[in-house]
Amino acid sequence: MLDLGFVSAILADNSFEEVVDFASEHKFSCVEMMCWPKGKAERRYAGVTHIDVEDISDEKINHIKSYLKEKQVYISGLGYYPNPLDPDEEKAAEYIDHIKKIIANAAKIGVPVVNTFIGRDPSKSIDDNLAKFKEVWPEIIKVADDNNIKIGIENCPMFFSKDEWPGGKNLAISPAIWDKMFEAIPSENFGLNYDPSHLVWMQMDEIQPIYDYKEKLHHIHLKDVKVYRDKLNKVGIMANPLEYHSPKIPGLGDVNWRDFFSAITTSGYKGSVCIEVEDKAYEGSVENIKSAILTSRNYLSQFLNL
Repeated sequence: MLDLGFVSAILADNSFEEVVDFASEHKFSCVEMMCWPKGKAERRYAGVTHIDVEDISDEKINHIKSYLKEKQVYISGLGYYPNPLDPDEEKAAEYIDHIKKIIANAAKIGVPVVNTFIGRDPSKSIDDNLAKFKEVWPEIIKVADDNNIKIGIENCPMFFSKDEWPGGKNLAISPAIWDKMFEAIPSENFGLNYDPSHLVWMQMDEIQPIYDYKEKLHHIHLKDVKVYRDKLNKVGIMANPLEYHSPKIPGLGDVNWRDFFSAITTSGYKGSVCIEVEDKAYEGSVENIKSAILTSRNYLSQFLNL
């Protein structure tokens, strides 16, 4: 019913083939493959390129397909998470152009979903950003519609560092905003890459949206989060969010995974659910990183037929 995979960003130093090999060896069904342009990363877990859509040929596409078939692993989605509403118009144009290239190549490779962010100018209001969204995103979704590719927007606020203050760099943070997005662009291909952890640290219900937006669930991230109540009580919700919470691997935070999987299965979602590792406790070595993925798998196995 549900296929377990992981997000390839955590294996940043491995090649496409090595990522697929790891997935195959450890009985994962799928991987979300990162498709950032090659170059310097702008933040942690960014800048990872396991499929380079800027330098891809029919021969490379055939190799990707054949290697996946040989290893009995599939790509759940192609991932690229920039800021398409960046106030720097030149940067925004580069990000948008790359998203379009990923969409076109997803169709060629046979990957059903492209995952990304809406983006946001953190210095402007939600209403101002929604107005900009209505200018920018219809064209992107048209490319997705033309290629029959689903777009999964992750619901991360992208407010973790000083340059993202005060509004964060991703608009799609709440059901109230999702409603406005989907009303503005009613395409069936426009939906969510749903991550429950972000709602938890924003003091929101992470379960109910699964039922409310079941038709818009195009991809799922499995990441946990620990809210340190003593720290929150000291700094308040207006503080930088990293002052009171930390991303954790599934089972080591506050997400209610039993109710989460109850909601996912009841809602009728069928497809990939991908572990996303951003837990600093499991960094520092290749062994720790791989342990994070496998420890997550072992915990999640109680909810999945592995």
